[in-house]
Amino acid sequence: MKYTRYILLLSCLLLGACSKFLDQAPQGVISGDDLDTPQNLEKMVVAAYASLGNDHYTAPYSNMWPYGNIRSGDAYKGGDGAGDISDFHFYETFSLNRVDNGSSDLLWFRLYVGIGRVNDALARLDKATESTFPQKTVRQAEMRFLRGHYYFLLKELFKYVPYIDEYVPKASYDTISNRTYTSDQLWTKIADDFTFAAAHLPDIQPEAGRTNKFAAKAYLAKTLLYQAYKQDDNNNVASIDATMLQQVNSLCDEVINAGKYQLSTDYANNFLSKTENGPESVFAIQYSKDDGTPKGRLDYGHALNYPMNQDYGCCGFHSPSYNLVNAFKTDNNGLPLFDTYNNVNVSKESDFLTNTFDPRLDHTVAIPGHPYKYDPAFIYQRSWARAPEVYGSYLSLKEVVLPTDPSFQKVPPFMSSSKNWTIIRFADVLLFKAEALIELGRPAEALPLINRIRERAGASTALLKQANGSFTSNYKIGIYQPGVNCTWTQDFARKALRWERRLEFAMEGSRFFDLVRWGIAADYLNAYFAVEKTRSAHLNDAAFKKGRDEYLPVPLNQINYSKGLYKQNTGW
Repeated sequence: MKYTRYILLLSCLLLGACSKFLDQAPQGVISGDDLDTPQNLEKMVVAAYASLGNDHYTAPYSNMWPYGNIRSGDAYKGGDGAGDISDFHFYETFSLNRVDNGSSDLLWFRLYVGIGRVNDALARLDKATESTFPQKTVRQAEMRFLRGHYYFLLKELFKYVPYIDEYVPKASYDTISNRTYTSDQLWTKIADDFTFAAAHLPDIQPEAGRTNKFAAKAYLAKTLLYQAYKQDDNNNVASIDATMLQQVNSLCDEVINAGKYQLSTDYANNFLSKTENGPESVFAIQYSKDDGTPKGRLDYGHALNYPMNQDYGCCGFHSPSYNLVNAFKTDNNGLPLFDTYNNVNVSKESDFLTNTFDPRLDHTVAIPGHPYKYDPAFIYQRSWARAPEVYGSYLSLKEVVLPTDPSFQKVPPFMSSSKNWTIIRFADVLLFKAEALIELGRPAEALPLINRIRERAGASTALLKQANGSFTSNYKIGIYQPGVNCTWTQDFARKALRWERRLEFAMEGSRFFDLVRWGIAADYLNAYFAVEKTRSAHLNDAAFKKGRDEYLPVPLNQINYSKGLYKQNTGW
């Protein structure tokens, strides 16, 4: 009995000691309230910015190349055939895409993770006072800019999405429908964030990565430009809102006249690490390496887009189409071959010297026999393409860097870099304004803006040379001269504007969304498939279904999560 009592007494003492030990606050854990200090509020804001570069090659959202380029006719998926990331092949062919496409679900999720970080920061900032945190309003404006960016991407991808802000409790997320707001109302919610940002951000920020007043005005102009094209329930453009176009014009003027931005003297400077954050960069994702983290803040969204040679290793995705390469051909006046550019395919190396081309071709497309990324001693070879018998031998250039570039970093088996990726360039602002003016019936005012872009392209040949000093291709580009080489009507100006957007921003992720905004995606892409499938058999099953394929379907996983609350997009 005494022995039993001793055991019981010892057990009680041990349990008491354990209880006291377990009641201690765990080390390395911070409570929610602890994050509301001025120092930690700054860290939460930085964490929200960090989400801009947290994408991955499985569902990238920095450069929207799987959704904006390979769905537009500008690019093939690339890689090692249709089964290599087959979800992207389904995007490219449209007819094979499904509601259970895992990459679409991952994309949706990652964008909402970014929104979640922004909303968390905004909720904490709302509790702060200006006296304890003088930067409160500026940081709120930065966060609302970022939220506008994420929702803009979701809107152009999926059309109808649940809108969640910092005032919605997390427990109520599954009660918010993706049809709470109409399509037009969603655009207004996005515009409201950019409007707030424009009103409260400074003209200049002390750090390059932070957004400013003019970036907000540029993004607001872009949002209103998209909203101006009013779509019906079947994704047809039913009308164009002139009042919104006038706002676009005014906002662009504010950015243009600020004196903060200008076109880079050489087009190449927009795609080189040594000239990043240059005069044309309005809003860019900032990447880094050797920054104290294990692998840096690298651009993983483009990690698959390097050639298959010993200097790189993998993986040959994002291959410019034959159609795109043909689109850079010019006529005797150096103007686009609007109606005949695709009649004869550029197929041999000698074709680049017997035809004339817009210089932006060799800034955009890696071509066999041409210097790769401006290095005359580093010549791109057909063998560097992953599957040339499937996707041809071209690869994309703007997002990559040379293996000798200081920003380059191997992340075996893939490649990456810390080169920034620009979301809005000053060239965008000029062409937003030109588009608004043309649709307002003022094409004459758009003419100098489009010519300004073309003049810069013509002056961007210094780096496009072979080792012997000769130009890599036969370049010829001219400006539009009404009464001399063109008749500058509204219809012609519209055609010129749309062509200019294609060449200026080729392979930068915007083309498909332009086609949808203009209401021409179905006609354009089905005409593209009719010819392109005769050149590349991987497109044999491709077909665009009007009234459905303008948007990705709401992912089935998300509909299941909402217990059927979310409604599927038209046609799906």
